[in-house]
Amino acid sequence: MFGREDAARRLWAVRQSAGAYARALCKWVLLAGSTGLLCGALGAAFHHAVELVTGVREAHSWLLLLLPAAGLAVVFLYRKLKVEGVGTNDVIDEVHLGKGLPLTLLPAIFLSTVLTHLFGGSAGREGAALQMGGTVGYHVGRLFRLDDRDLRTATMTGMAAFFTALFGTPLAATVFAMMVISVGVFYHADFIPCLVASLVAFGVSILLGVAPTRFAVAAPDLTALMLLRVAGLAALCGLVASLFCHSVHFAERKMHSLLPNPWARVAVGGAAVVLLTLAVGSQTYNGAGMRTISAAIEGGAAPAFGFLLKILFTAITLGAGFKGGEVVPSFFVGATFGCVVGPLLGIPAGFAAAIGLAAVFCGATNCPVASIFLSIEMFGGEGLLYFALACGLSYIFSGYSGLYSSQTILYSKLKARYINIHTNSSPSSAHEPGER
Repeated sequence: MFGREDAARRLWAVRQSAGAYARALCKWVLLAGSTGLLCGALGAAFHHAVELVTGVREAHSWLLLLLPAAGLAVVFLYRKLKVEGVGTNDVIDEVHLGKGLPLTLLPAIFLSTVLTHLFGGSAGREGAALQMGGTVGYHVGRLFRLDDRDLRTATMTGMAAFFTALFGTPLAATVFAMMVISVGVFYHADFIPCLVASLVAFGVSILLGVAPTRFAVAAPDLTALMLLRVAGLAALCGLVASLFCHSVHFAERKMHSLLPNPWARVAVGGAAVVLLTLAVGSQTYNGAGMRTISAAIEGGAAPAFGFLLKILFTAITLGAGFKGGEVVPSFFVGATFGCVVGPLLGIPAGFAAAIGLAAVFCGATNCPVASIFLSIEMFGGEGLLYFALACGLSYIFSGYSGLYSSQTILYSKLKARYINIHTNSSPSSAHEPGER
């Protein structure tokens, strides 16, 4: 008799547990699906808007002269919508600390990024993607009356979905959104929500005419010598990623210090970009630069010092207060650097450009696993071991620098030791309670 009662209790417990899992799954599929639909549609609209204004600027190069005026419009818009100073770091802080995100950030970053691209600022798109996606996910979560912890997951689902809508890389976007917050921690409970949102956004963006970002790359045969050559390039890419991050942050600090008034700062910064463009003699370094990235990877051609000029243009643009993102510029920097330096090491130029893109992205974001998935989705599985090696080494050689100062690195890059520091901080000042 007691055996039957025990069996009945165990069966009841199993049913209760299964019911809890089913309810949680249904909740997250519904929320992630809704977030994916919204982010897919908004992401497609944003993609087409940026592509449209880029074409307009390229057809009417004189628009660059209005960049300082566009900067003033950006400052006005952010002040009017009461989101001054809000950016990607605040999205990361929402996941870290549950600080919340204003809904007005959505139109502010959308319109400001479009203005930046229309008038020739050097910026990408993913900063806007993470901010808009995080905002959408957060407010969808509030509609679902989620608690504080679940709201943080909802924010991540939006980040993953919007990133996917722009680049067509659902797996990389899923892992990136989960790992970019705190390097060293991977909450597996967030995987299905982020993946579902990414897949839905991917499908919606495809239906709305957004082509996934893909490149045709031929990988060399796997040999010990080529592995050594790629390792050398990867180490250099890590240093370049660190230079890129420090340049962006230095320009922002310096411009805020010298020009504390945001109106003056954005006008002077815009004028500096105009003068630099005139000095260079082309608009290669304005906008995102996807055409140059494609030429480096698929054509094996890049300007010799293009990566340094892109760092300079991007640092001034973002430091002045224009809006956009740093990831596509990091693609540009990595692809052009790899294309130029790779052949000096005996690596085919196009393949070296692809390695450079993945490696510099990894070093700048501190997300090696996401970077490996990104290389698979962008370039195919051929040469996977080369990309894995490059991402791993770039992650180490970039040190503790990063694009996002709110990102935390929980474990040392050199030893299995808990350090818990923010990027761009010295590990020597970290809290180190002992070996893991």
